[in-house]
Amino acid sequence: MRRPFNWRVVSWLLAGMGLLAVIGANVHLVHVATGSQPECVNHLKAEGRDGAYRAAAPSC
Repeated sequence: MRRPFNWRVVSWLLAGMGLLAVIGANVHLVHVATGSQPECVNHLKAEGRDGAYRAAAPSC
């Protein structure tokens, strides 16, 4: 004889797996953001004009 399917347990497991996926994605994004260093690029040294942006504080 089969036991009835316990939907409460299944829903808690799915919610926990979803929460772990969100936490894992955030940990990955923080790791990539703190571990990467973009290469130096040419940027405007003077005030931006015509909608051009410039570096706030160049690091190189």
